[in-house]
Amino acid sequence: MKKLWGGRFEEPTDALIESLNNSLAFDSRFWRQDIAGSIAHATMLGTTGILAADESAQLVAGLHQLRDDLEAGTVALPPDAEDVHTAVEGLLKERLGAVAGKLHTARSRNDQVANDIRLYLRDECDVLETKLQEFQQTLLDIAEREMETILPGCTHLQHGQPVVLAHHLLAYFWMLDRDRERLADTRKRVNRLSLGAGALAGTGFPIDRHQVAELLGFEAVLENSMDSVADRDFLIEFLSFASILAMHLSRLAEEIIIWNTPEYGYILLDDAVTTGSSIMPQKKNPDVAELVRGKVGRVYGDLITLLTLMKGLPLTYNKDMQEDKEPVFDAIDTLNLVLPALQKTLATAQFKKERMLAAARGDFSTATDLADYLARQSLPFREAHEVVGKIVRYCIEQGITLEDLDAPTLSTFHPLLAVNTQNAQAALTLQYSVSARTSYGGTAPSAVRVQWENAKARLNNRA
Repeated sequence: MKKLWGGRFEEPTDALIESLNNSLAFDSRFWRQDIAGSIAHATMLGTTGILAADESAQLVAGLHQLRDDLEAGTVALPPDAEDVHTAVEGLLKERLGAVAGKLHTARSRNDQVANDIRLYLRDECDVLETKLQEFQQTLLDIAEREMETILPGCTHLQHGQPVVLAHHLLAYFWMLDRDRERLADTRKRVNRLSLGAGALAGTGFPIDRHQVAELLGFEAVLENSMDSVADRDFLIEFLSFASILAMHLSRLAEEIIIWNTPEYGYILLDDAVTTGSSIMPQKKNPDVAELVRGKVGRVYGDLITLLTLMKGLPLTYNKDMQEDKEPVFDAIDTLNLVLPALQKTLATAQFKKERMLAAARGDFSTATDLADYLARQSLPFREAHEVVGKIVRYCIEQGITLEDLDAPTLSTFHPLLAVNTQNAQAALTLQYSVSARTSYGGTAPSAVRVQWENAKARLNNRA
């Protein structure tokens, strides 16, 4: 296909350099956005009088028909085109003749490609927003069923204090909610018009960039033509969001992997989301969770790739920036795959309530409750902490648990424990420990119910 820039050159491009330079293999995925931008541009060229009204109308109609034909599969982008812009313009020229060459009036591929990727990324932000909502809904649905399910809450992967499963899962709801906030904030900076900046310095034609912005649904027009074509901050910001989201998904995946081990046995994964072994017939592997955990590395790599790509580029456009698309595409494709896969893994899982409860018994995780009990009896907490620490040490030496302590033995550790030993013993039960933590955001079922209602309202309001 004829080059858009060929007039300056006498010799053809070397085949090796042609292969290096060609970007159609990856930028073809935003042909819809390229046509949408061209329709808005052609419309503006007509309303401003830069092109005759009939020429503008021909271009707009031709672009609409080309879009429909590409969508239907009755026509394809020519494989020998240098990039998606060349491909679209070439197909349009086949249909309209010389007038198609007027479409590029008052624009450059520099501002055109920046505009295309903004439109593309805006669409993908909306797709991811919907998937995040759906994931949050799954977490809400499970949490509603598991308000009373007790399991060990951990720090350092050591049992710390008992919590309810709903509370644990809602922690991920709020992680994803912050991800949605970051995505929405990123989208604002994505949704700005670069078209009309030209190659770097603007144009001498009396274009109306604000009209184009309105036609394309952009919230603002970028103020500086050089910044318009040189800016890739919005892509870096998106990949930063993607990396944080991927990290959150990996943390949840890791917990699923741990909970699925025979040693834990907290969760049973469905056959539809697991695989077996080619040699060990008994195996049922949590591959989805492991792949989610593994694919985080490539999303991180996408971010580092783009940061590295942009770090030394002088203004304005440089050919290096052709490499900005594939990392973004890769991160989008990865998230669009792992989000629903991990959601399905969670939605189809069976939670083993009795195993979770059994794991929390006898693990000394109610020690803090006994210290709190003594603090309520006016003993300074630091002293209470030391007293209970000695009780724990005694239990370990005797091979018993806190729940095994009889009243006479418990009362020997401090006079305040002898005053009302029955209440002190009650503080050592899992049910007491969980139900006592009624502070806002705490793990008591009553507090978790409030949190769940807030989460539900948050999800509904933002939807």
